[in-house]
Amino acid sequence: MFDAVTVSSRAKADALVVGVFQADSGPARLDDATTALDETETIAEARRRPECSGELGSLSEAFTSGRSPVRVLLVGLGEKNKLTLERWRKAMTSALKRLAHVKAAAARLEFAGPLDSAGLDAERAGVAAGEVAGLLAYDADRYKGAEARKKKTRPRLALRSSQSPFERGLRRGLSIAQGANLARECSDAPPNIANPNWMASRARELARKHEEISVTVVRGAALDKERLVGIKTVGQASVNPPCLIRIEYRPRKPAKNARPIVLVGKTITYDTGGLSLKIQGSMAGMKHDMGGGAACLGAMHIIASLVRPNRPVVALLAAAENGVSDNAYRPDDVLTFRNGKTVEITNTDAEGRLVLADALCWASDKEKPQAIIDMATLTGGVVVALGSTYAGMWCDDDDLRGRVEAAANATGERVWRLPLHEEYTELMKSSVADLVNSNPNRKAHPIQGAAFLQQFVADGIPWCHVDIAGVSDVESPTGPYVKGATGFGARLAARIVEDWR
Repeated sequence: MFDAVTVSSRAKADALVVGVFQADSGPARLDDATTALDETETIAEARRRPECSGELGSLSEAFTSGRSPVRVLLVGLGEKNKLTLERWRKAMTSALKRLAHVKAAAARLEFAGPLDSAGLDAERAGVAAGEVAGLLAYDADRYKGAEARKKKTRPRLALRSSQSPFERGLRRGLSIAQGANLARECSDAPPNIANPNWMASRARELARKHEEISVTVVRGAALDKERLVGIKTVGQASVNPPCLIRIEYRPRKPAKNARPIVLVGKTITYDTGGLSLKIQGSMAGMKHDMGGGAACLGAMHIIASLVRPNRPVVALLAAAENGVSDNAYRPDDVLTFRNGKTVEITNTDAEGRLVLADALCWASDKEKPQAIIDMATLTGGVVVALGSTYAGMWCDDDDLRGRVEAAANATGERVWRLPLHEEYTELMKSSVADLVNSNPNRKAHPIQGAAFLQQFVADGIPWCHVDIAGVSDVESPTGPYVKGATGFGARLAARIVEDWR
C-alpha cells in the first residue's frame, strides 16, 4: 500500500490520527489529552459523526479549513478495558490503510491519552504501529511488467508523534518489519527464481551488509562428507542442487561462555510432492513451502541490524527442491541419517522432515546450542487443527516454551502448544527401519511430524518445533498483509533472541 514509510519529526502533517474508545452507552467519548489537541474543533466534529462508534477499527473523518487542509482521522479503539496489543494492531491497520487509500504524505499519530488510560506501554504500542506500517509497505508487485508497475502509484508516508517513547517505538517497528518483509519477499518469489542457490545468495547479501554475519553453504560432495542425507536425497531430482545454508551472527564482544541459539528453517523452494505427486491443483502455491527458511533469514536481518545480542545466533536453512525425475527418491527407500537413525520412505511428499532432520542433527552435533527452534510449513494437519489463527508449537522444555510464548504475545505471531507424548513416537515406527517418514494413518497428523523430528535432536538440548503451515501465507488481503506470504516467524524468532537473558 505504501511505497515507503519513514519517521520524520520535521514532516508537516496533512493528517492527524487520534483514538477514541467505545462507550458503554451513547456516543464515543474523547479523553482529556486528545481533547487538548483539538484547537480547531475538528476532532470534536469527527466524533459527532454518526459513524464514530468507537468500535475497534471504525473510522471517522473531519477536515480543517484554511490554506493547508488537514485531515483528522478518528480511529475506534474498542472497549478501554479490552485494549490489548493485538487489538491495538487491528486499530492501527485500519487507520494506516485509510491513510494509504487517501495518499496521505505525512501523519501525526497522537495516542498519549488512550494509551495511558488503557495501561498500554507507549513504546510497545509504537513498535506495533511501526510494524503494521512497515508490513503495509511491502512491494507485492515486483514481478509485474513495467507498464503495470508504472500505472500503480503508491504513496510515501512520513510518521511522527509528539510522544517520544511512541515515536521511538515507531522507528523500531519499521526496522523489524523490514526483516518480516525480507521473509515475505523470499517466500513469494516464483520458484524459477527462488531456488536453493538463490536463497544462498540472499544470505550472502545479508553478510555483505553486516560484518557480524558470516555464511557457509554446504553443497555437492560436502553434503556426503557431512552425512546430510535428507537434503541430498530430497533435492537430487532437481536440476537446482540442494544445500545447507549456515548463517552465523557473532557479536564483537560475546558474553562469556555464551552458547548459540540455533534457528532451523525448512527451505523447500518448491514442492511437487516428488513421486508421491500432489494432485487436484494442490501443487499451486508450493513456492511458500520455504516459509520456515525465509522466516529464519528475516529473523537474522532483524538480529544483525537491530537486536545485536551479545551471544551468537546460528540459522540453518535446509534448502532443496522436491522434484520429479528418473533420479527422484522413492517410497520404500531407506535412508541412514547422521545420528545413525534409519528412515523408511513411505511418502515422498513428507520431505520437509527429512531435510529438517539433517539440520537438527547438525545443530546438535556441531553448534553446542543453548536451544534449537525450528520453523516449518510441515503439515496440512496443523491447518485442520488450528486454522490460520495459530501456529502449532511443540516444546517440552518449560523455560524455552515460556520464552516462545512470551515472544508470541509481544509480536502477535501466535502459537498454540500441542502435546508430544512418547506414545506418538509409536506412530512413526517402521517394520524395516527405525522410523517411517509418514504414517498413512492420519491420526494426530501434525504431531506425527513433531514426533519424527524429535528423534534427531540430541538428548538434553532444549528444542521447540513450530509448524507454520496455516499462518505462513494468506489467500486474500488480511490485516496488514496482501495475498501471499506473511513472513510469520521472523519477528517471533528475533524477539525470542532479543529477550534471552
